[in-house]
Amino acid sequence: MTETRDDLVFRRADDSDRAAILDVLRVSLGREVDDRYEALFAWKHLQNAFGPSPAWIACDGDRIAGFRTLMRWEFLAGGRVVRAVRAVDTATHPDYQGRGIFTRLTLHALDELAAEGVEFVFNTPNDQSRPGYLKMGWHEVGTLPTVVRPTRWLRAARIAKARVPAERWSTPSEAGEAAADVLADAAAVDALLARRAPSAQLATNVTGEFLRWRFGTPLLGYRAFVAPGGVADGLAIFRIRARGSAREAALVSLLTPAGDRRCAAGLVKELARVPDADYVIGLGGPPVWPGGMVRLPRVGPMLTCRPIGDAVAPSRWDLTLGDIELF
Repeated sequence: MTETRDDLVFRRADDSDRAAILDVLRVSLGREVDDRYEALFAWKHLQNAFGPSPAWIACDGDRIAGFRTLMRWEFLAGGRVVRAVRAVDTATHPDYQGRGIFTRLTLHALDELAAEGVEFVFNTPNDQSRPGYLKMGWHEVGTLPTVVRPTRWLRAARIAKARVPAERWSTPSEAGEAAADVLADAAAVDALLARRAPSAQLATNVTGEFLRWRFGTPLLGYRAFVAPGGVADGLAIFRIRARGSAREAALVSLLTPAGDRRCAAGLVKELARVPDADYVIGLGGPPVWPGGMVRLPRVGPMLTCRPIGDAVAPSRWDLTLGDIELF
């Protein structure tokens, strides 16, 4: 659907707009949008296992004044697939700031998605952008629980000092195995997923295809530890990244057969022995995880959500660090 308001035209973006969109991102971000950034953009929005991201642009003649994309995501709730989107990349060209383009593009997008069966939009905006979303009808679901374990107890103090955003790109590591290689064993991955317990809450629709897309990209250097019995018995996917002066092992996905706490504990302990990191960090789950990870009070990203159309926003979420980081 195309809409004209004042001197701007709002419409769905297509492949021919991609170069101009990247130019707007480059100018609005105020930093170099290099080949690696462009590859990450394509990975998120074109190669996504849940489908290509719908995007919208505000046009002033041949110029793109603003851009908004909402990344497709799927959840499971009681065995039902729930279609959602997450609010991710957006930009307004500096020449057009102050004209409400961000809000107008976002609401225009949600109106279209309501007709496509998408039930809600969610994200974890920072303190600067959150008020804008709340004004558009988003609500705060709550702070997502964060759990940590120092790799050495002498390094515990570094956790308290690591209160800055983590680096986007991973620190190279030889710990474990390349996640892409581990996940390439499709039969073993499917066997492991079949042995997992279904979540009683809203959880990402994890399939082998999703795992290979999400953690198999060479751009981010994901690694994996495999249970002693092989992939079908469990695996922990992680990456090493800098957070200020500290280095953390981000445990993005811990997959084990239902009820196998011993396997979960063994994988966490193995990750805690890597020499590359000061601590292990994860998201969600109980206050005390198998393997000695414990919850940090009042620490974690703020989850926000807005129902689309006549849908009702979910209230019980089961999210991992792999569901949230990067986006």
